[in-house]
Amino acid sequence: MLAYLAKSIVGAVVVLLMMSFIVFGLQSIIPADPARAIAGPNAPLDTVEAMREQLGLEDPAVVQYGRFLLRLAHADLGTSVRTRRPVSDDIRQYLPATLELGLAAIALGVALAGVMAALQFLIPGSGGIRLAMVGVGSTPIFLSALLLAYFFWFRLDWLPGAGRLAYRDFAGPTGLNVIDGMLVGRPEVSVDALLHMILPALALALPIGIAVGRSLNGALHEVMRQTYIRTARGKGLSETKVLLRHGLRNAATAPLSMLSLQVRLLFGNLLVVERVFGWPGLGLYTVQAFASADLPAVLGVAIVFGTLYILVNTLIEIAQSMADSRIKL
Repeated sequence: MLAYLAKSIVGAVVVLLMMSFIVFGLQSIIPADPARAIAGPNAPLDTVEAMREQLGLEDPAVVQYGRFLLRLAHADLGTSVRTRRPVSDDIRQYLPATLELGLAAIALGVALAGVMAALQFLIPGSGGIRLAMVGVGSTPIFLSALLLAYFFWFRLDWLPGAGRLAYRDFAGPTGLNVIDGMLVGRPEVSVDALLHMILPALALALPIGIAVGRSLNGALHEVMRQTYIRTARGKGLSETKVLLRHGLRNAATAPLSMLSLQVRLLFGNLLVVERVFGWPGLGLYTVQAFASADLPAVLGVAIVFGTLYILVNTLIEIAQSMADSRIKL
């Protein structure tokens, strides 16, 4: 396990360096000018040029990238062009909202995957379920998010469709409103946070549930033909018990691999969903940073998202090895 963790840490450093280099290189093709964004659209050219020199934008790209890596080694992600604050402070402010939404989406997606796979397996002639899964899974994330907001918020007014919390003055110790409401003894805050989270979390969970559910269903059909499954049935166990006790664990490898891929896509979908629902997380922050040519903010968020993905992927690989003893770390 220690050797695996050491290898994962080295791999994470290499991946983050490559990712930072790619994202940093995008500045050469972005038409917007950070110096103009800071100086203002009506600032004279001399002021803009002075700002470019102050920001170091006239230096060669290699020098700029080296300066970025040096700051990164000291946990300094630079200063945001848009907010004029340290990027690390902005990330600490917006990260809890994204973590809360992302964890809720993954949990809901896994639950949906289990329900869909079980329905397809236990209900004969479930072609309608498979057709519905294909239809939902092929819907673009921005369209499904807009449809959820339109029907359940605008038309039916069942759920809130904008923002994160109705209590504007609430601030908890962890930044995770659902948990903080319970920690400070205000359950109404936790309930309100859950209600605000349902629609964006569902929009993010649908692609996860469809992809992982189809993978789980295929793996279950293969596993349930094995000899030990026939032995369990011969002992008199019901089909549901056979499925839960023997089928799911042995069929977990492929769905976990699919979940790892879906988590990678989740980070991109966050940019769309947080923008649609006005969720004050890193996704919305990144969209606004792109619009302002805020390269330090984009780089900082890319580093954070890359680190989170590597961490989640490592946990999934550990779960795969626990589910299947043939997989060695």
